[in-house]
Amino acid sequence: MGAGHAHRLYTHRSSPVHTLPPHCKLAAVLSFVLVVVSTPREAVWAFGAYALLLAAVTALARLPAGPLLRRLLIEAPFVAFALLMPFVVPGERITVLGAGLSVPGLWGAWNILAKATLGTAASVLLAATTEPRDLLLGLQRLGLPQPLTQIASFMVRYGDVVADELRRMSIARRSRGFAARGPRQWGILAKTAGALFIRSYERGERVHLAMVSRGYTGELPVIRELRATRAQWARAAALPAAALPVCLLGRLL
Repeated sequence: MGAGHAHRLYTHRSSPVHTLPPHCKLAAVLSFVLVVVSTPREAVWAFGAYALLLAAVTALARLPAGPLLRRLLIEAPFVAFALLMPFVVPGERITVLGAGLSVPGLWGAWNILAKATLGTAASVLLAATTEPRDLLLGLQRLGLPQPLTQIASFMVRYGDVVADELRRMSIARRSRGFAARGPRQWGILAKTAGALFIRSYERGERVHLAMVSRGYTGELPVIRELRATRAQWARAAALPAAALPVCLLGRLL
């Protein structure tokens, strides 16, 4: 996949979590999320146990808690949707602080908040301990189709390039006295978006021609073959393995 600078979501540390092969971590996170999703919403204590497991992984990875918690804000749309459910879902109602709330809506809101937060936290941990190019190698190692891995690879490679192009265009607008203060400026912003699309499309064509001229036939060469030992698989499986008994107890109790 080639070399590149570390992504802003990645936090460089020397820890047992960082050194695990990416495909092991991907499989572990997916298994953990499946266990969380399978847990009954009524087992409130189980979600607290899952949070403690993720906190243990965070400590093992030597990651600062503050930045990780701020990255959880990405789930804000789900939170907003969940907060509306007690007011709009029909069913038995209870009064809380003078407001009539739906009991099924409250359970539904809790279900979304708990599972979405834990899934997002697991994904944030994965991104903080694995570089993007390694994640792509891990997905390829797990059998994700080549076209999807190539699309994701180019997104990682050139996302910053497109963002830098947009930044230069924004500076050029401001240097000419432009300021978006209302609907009258929307036309200029729309033209900017169109120009950015055309420039990105042209850049993509140039990159593709350069790749074809160097022998590209539809598959990217694998520079580094990923291998994982049984011990590494066992360490990666510790998280879902610890979560599975919690899920089973939650379903039985």
